[in-house]
Amino acid sequence: MIKNQGETMDIAEPQDQSQAASRSDIKITAAYSANYQWKRDKPISNGLHTYATSDLTIVTIETNVGITGYGIGRPRAGEADLRQHYLERIVGQDPTMTEAIWSSLWSPKMSGRRGNETRALSSIDLALWDIKAKFAGLPLYRLLGGFRKKIPVYIAGGYYAPDKGLKELQQEMASYVGLGAKAVKMKIGAVPIKDDIARVKAVREAIGPDIRLLLDANCAYRAYEAIQFAKRAEEFDPFWFEEAVQPDDYDGFAKIAAQTTIPLATGENEYTKHGFRDLINTKAIAILNPDARYMGGVTEFMKVAAMAQAHGLDIAPHGDQQAHLHLLAAIPNALMLEYYPPKVMASAEGVYLHTPSLESDGTVTVSERPGVGLEPRPEALAPFRIS
Repeated sequence: MIKNQGETMDIAEPQDQSQAASRSDIKITAAYSANYQWKRDKPISNGLHTYATSDLTIVTIETNVGITGYGIGRPRAGEADLRQHYLERIVGQDPTMTEAIWSSLWSPKMSGRRGNETRALSSIDLALWDIKAKFAGLPLYRLLGGFRKKIPVYIAGGYYAPDKGLKELQQEMASYVGLGAKAVKMKIGAVPIKDDIARVKAVREAIGPDIRLLLDANCAYRAYEAIQFAKRAEEFDPFWFEEAVQPDDYDGFAKIAAQTTIPLATGENEYTKHGFRDLINTKAIAILNPDARYMGGVTEFMKVAAMAQAHGLDIAPHGDQQAHLHLLAAIPNALMLEYYPPKVMASAEGVYLHTPSLESDGTVTVSERPGVGLEPRPEALAPFRIS
């Protein structure tokens, strides 16, 4: 059956659920989603966009053995419509057959091959892998192979705001270092290059020479502008230059890489193994930023990570740390986890039942609870339900 979207989610602890999985004929009995949105305290801006709200979709997939899986996505109209269509199709299937389900849902001729289509599929794939890990009684990172238990993080901030001058920017970025971060990221691209260079200089002075400084343009530049910026920014020792140009401007990335010593990073707007194959083939990108919520879920993320490893490239995913911690703990070429502590993350307080804590050495430790770690806290999310 398809459970009505208005019905309350029942949350059970993963370790309890895994005890019920004693039969091999596991089937999906219900699949549904709930959408949430809330206002930010203050709008924030990057190189191209301003965000006044945050949003989240929780995908819930129930089984006949008492195991429930959770995935996350966004409540965008196209994504939400396709997700509902996909959820209806998977009821009755074996949720551990993740490759088969992924292949049956990814249909370029019928649904499309990028954007909302793959995002919708990704949220479901995350929930399926959550079930799969709980069925095995293992945390996802161990099910996927297991490589490490502690992951270095960076804190993303440095957004533009009307009341944020250089002094306020310095205080913000220094506060992240005070939390234990050994790497921080700031936004660029929304103001003239000379003004952004002044911002980069100010942040470097605030955090000191030993903290990694990541720069993110969010696709705001054309290639020639990115080259101009990079040449002037090099003296401040950036660790990477992220999304310098639009995601499909592969030639632009190659031109920039030829003109700067700053490693280029990109991939948050890339989709599936096919897109990352083409991105890798540019030979311009040093660090890939796949987002498992968008690019194809756990199924595709692991294939992209393997391709990157074969080409000597590192993985530093974009977005929600809850979706990516286990994935980074499973692969040898993990670089850093994008991390949002409670004081930074603009979200409903306590969205998830279990959240990793930033440790004094700038790392987080992966949980040993079975599953992916996306169990929501319904009472925290309930006031923000939109559908």
